[in-house]
Amino acid sequence: MFKNIFALLGIFTLSNAVAAEVPIMGSVDSKCVVTTDTQGVYGNPTPNTLTTNLSNGGVPPIVRYDVIQADYYKAVISRPDTFTESPTLNDVVNWTGDVTVSEVSDAGMSAYDNNKIEYNNVTEIDLTIAGSTWFKVASTANYGYDKAFPAGQYRAVVTAECIAI
Repeated sequence: MFKNIFALLGIFTLSNAVAAEVPIMGSVDSKCVVTTDTQGVYGNPTPNTLTTNLSNGGVPPIVRYDVIQADYYKAVISRPDTFTESPTLNDVVNWTGDVTVSEVSDAGMSAYDNNKIEYNNVTEIDLTIAGSTWFKVASTANYGYDKAFPAGQYRAVVTAECIAI
């Protein structure tokens, strides 16, 4: 009987003595970088309109995507659909706009305009070519039904993300 107890104790002791945990760590750096190239400015061509259209006194924001490895990322650009700062508004603001390729480092990137997916205020583009692409974001806000925007500062934000796929 003592032999059985010593044998069991020996087995438990051996099983505890050989266990070990060895961590493995690593980090991943994105191969896609998003940079603001040009900040946008709203022009006010009529009392009820704010627009980034150059011919109406605005400046469209431009976002640059630098992709080191093709086919691993997609651009997700959200044009404004609300003001982040404005005077009190008591009527509806109707938003329109578009995201278009402005400049490219590789001629093949011009196809991004034809291959984009648009929904609500979001544009998604698979970044299938390595290099730099500049996207221009057009934004127009119309206030109420022929109502003048109140005087004050207006700000809106374009969100530009690079999503790993």
